[in-house]
Amino acid sequence: MVDVAFKVNGEPKKLSIDPRVTLLDALRERLGLTGTKKGCDRGQCGACTVHVENRRVLPCLTLAVSLQDKAVTTIEGIADGETLHPVQQAFIDHDGFQCGFCTSGQIMSAVAVVREGAARTDDQIREAMSGNLCRCGAYPNILDAIKQVQAGDR
Repeated sequence: MVDVAFKVNGEPKKLSIDPRVTLLDALRERLGLTGTKKGCDRGQCGACTVHVENRRVLPCLTLAVSLQDKAVTTIEGIADGETLHPVQQAFIDHDGFQCGFCTSGQIMSAVAVVREGAARTDDQIREAMSGNLCRCGAYPNILDAIKQVQAGDR
């Protein structure tokens, strides 16, 4: 067992875990944060996307012990109390979710795309979001949601 201390959604967390435990399993099974979804568990679908130090990360491919003293943000940590993050609200406004399974990963990637500010055209946004798959095909709605937030509309 290895001790690891990091912040999750602004709160300090300490875990004693097997060094082979992924961040995804630590979040879901040890910390009870089930908003981060386990999709393919191979880094191919993006359903588990979270932010580590404000960068998009696939926690299914990240060992939890590698996060000593780092800050992790999950879907549970982006709202401000009862006020949804603008990207969350835009997903609702544009029906950017169908079955909802990929939604948390899509939202976390979209938050990063908006924050990074480099993807402005439809093609650039699609490319920036290309690591996140949606079986339901909500891509046009997700694109519209991102563009709404980029434009500052609510």
